[in-house]
This record gives sequence, structure tokens and C-alpha cells, in this order.
Amino acid sequence: MQRITVAVSGRPTVAWRIAGRRPPVVCVHGAGVSSREFRPFIEVLGRRHDAWTVDLPGFGASAGPGHPLGVRALADALVEWLAAVGLDDVVLLGGSFGCQVAVDAAVRHPGRIAGMVLVGPTVDPAARGFVRQMLRWIRNAPHESVSMAALNLADYRDAGGRRVLGAFTESLRDRIEDKLPHVLMPTLVVRGAQDRMVPQEWAEEVTRLLPAGRLAVVEDSGHMVPYRQAHALAGLVVDFLAHECAAAGAGGRAGPREQRSAR
Repeated sequence: MQRITVAVSGRPTVAWRIAGRRPPVVCVHGAGVSSREFRPFIEVLGRRHDAWTVDLPGFGASAGPGHPLGVRALADALVEWLAAVGLDDVVLLGGSFGCQVAVDAAVRHPGRIAGMVLVGPTVDPAARGFVRQMLRWIRNAPHESVSMAALNLADYRDAGGRRVLGAFTESLRDRIEDKLPHVLMPTLVVRGAQDRMVPQEWAEEVTRLLPAGRLAVVEDSGHMVPYRQAHALAGLVVDFLAHECAAAGAGGRAGPREQRSAR
């Protein structure tokens, strides 16, 4: 796995890559955490495709400004980073809050983005509030890998309390549901079957709002599908790249497809 550092807005931005065939898949991490949550996944996907995971400004190993950035600023920084490393026609794979950043980038900068994978997209409007989200997080915790706790704590320490709180606050403020109808590229929505942060009804609504969306459910996983079920998710992504994204690249348009399950 190769570490790549480039300057974005004058500050170093760090990403990890396993080179492979096109299209490149760029993973965008969730609120307060870092690219570390995706490294097990890109080790699997990297056997088939060009796989990247990037630290957004102020998270992980990437430097950021002295203040927390909102969704729009994070999306702009992501697109600036894509240009800096020379990536185009990418597939953005967001995890949790990373879905909100990826969707914002896709709506406002569609020229560089060929497809989307939204894994555990937040925030369900039915639970748009700190207390409701915390209760869902508590209910979801037993369905996550124990090793995720130490990983998350390390990420929170690196980012600092102010930036972590800012990311969670921004996730609640952002109305992803208003943007989804404007995501015109093929999009795969993925939910863990035991995910208590993203209920089935909300995952289905996300898929319905997308002009070219398909839903897949991964068995035996909570919210953190890329970490818990890297092989199952990689299989879904490879299939998506071979069919929906390939059809769109050939001039066709990928329409909605039925829900699938993966084990």
C-alpha cells in the first residue's frame, strides 16, 4: 500500500493507494475518523481495481485549517485533491458522513465523477437530532467489530474534540435528501443488515431518490460495512463497476435495479 501526499490549499493531504485497473475508486471516511477505516477494504478491492482512501483536511494524517470545515468545504477540498493527484472519471465510495461529502461533490462537480457507492448513508431525517443519533449509535455498537473502538478513539484523538464535534454537527445540519435527486451518475447504496444508524426504510428512500440507484444489503454487518465485511463489499463494488458504471461509460444510462443481499 502506497502513501501519497500532495498539497491542497497549501496544506498536505495524505492518501493511501493500491494501484490497479480503472476506474479508480476513492473512499471517503465518516465523521471524526480517517482513512484507516477503509484500509482493510482497499486491500481487497486493490486486487482488482485502482483503490484509494484519503484523509479529509484535519483528519488522520492530513493537515487542516484551524477551524472545522463544513460539508461544502470538505467536498471542495476532495475535488481539489482529485485534481492534484490527476484523477478523473472516479467512483467515490463514501462511508456514513463520507456519503454526505461525496454526494455534495457529485452534485456540484459532476465532471470528475463517474459513479457513486454510498455505504451507510447518513443522516436519516427521522432521527435528525443529537440525542436520537446517539441512541441509534448505542444500539448499533454491539454489531460492530471490537477493534473498531480503539481505531475510532485514535482517530478522534488525532482530529481533536473541536473538529470531531464540528463534523458530527455538520452531518446533522446537512440535508442529503435534497441533493440525492441531482446525483445523475450510477449509484450503489449499501446497508449492513444489522445497521441501527441506517434503517432499511431510510436506505430504500435514499435509493428511491436517486435517479440511477440500486440497493444492496450486506449480511452480518452493522454500520461499518467496509471494516466488518470488506470482501462482501468489494464483491458488490466490482459487480457495480462491471455493469452499471461500464454501461454508463459506454453511453448507456444505468437505471434502478432490484435490491441484492451479500454475505
